[in-house]
Amino acid sequence: MSSLRLIWIPNAITLIRLLLAWPLYQALDAGHFARAAVIAAVAGLSDVLDGWLAKRYGWVTRLGGMLDPIADKLLVLAAFVGLHGAGLLPAWLLMLVVGRDLIIVLGAIAYRLLIGPFEPEPTKSGKITTFAQLSLLVWLLLSASLWPLPEAGTRLMMILVALLTFLSGLHYVWIWSGRACASRRARPA
Repeated sequence: MSSLRLIWIPNAITLIRLLLAWPLYQALDAGHFARAAVIAAVAGLSDVLDGWLAKRYGWVTRLGGMLDPIADKLLVLAAFVGLHGAGLLPAWLLMLVVGRDLIIVLGAIAYRLLIGPFEPEPTKSGKITTFAQLSLLVWLLLSASLWPLPEAGTRLMMILVALLTFLSGLHYVWIWSGRACASRRARPA
């Protein structure tokens, strides 16, 4: 079977991950933390699988490059809103996470409108931040569904996620502002 005919597989897996955001939120909202943990685990494994397939077999597409971070952001948003609603996540951390993602999305829209087309590029700091946010999700779900984990560990993870979220947000603004300025200067008058 031609590798070209299978190029859609990572995108299909990403779409499934995107669709898992709603059931994840619903499970958290209903207090079904074990179910939410299973959904989050499936979503996490799908993220690893689609990335591995795309890189291993060269099944990288522009659509996949756009869908993957959207799926990640939607899952994090659904998870954090659900965790906050369940009383497991403070409002300040929810606002920080949502605020960072909102700034990134609005920045991308502004860049597109003012400068022109661009290729979305997740940064290493963004990937680390997403990993930390998802790790906090797993921590909180394990603590709520299976056994209570140390409160000091929960506080430490929340502080780490807040710090990484803030710094990666600044990093994105720095990088894309610099690119916007360089692009504007390079244009003929």
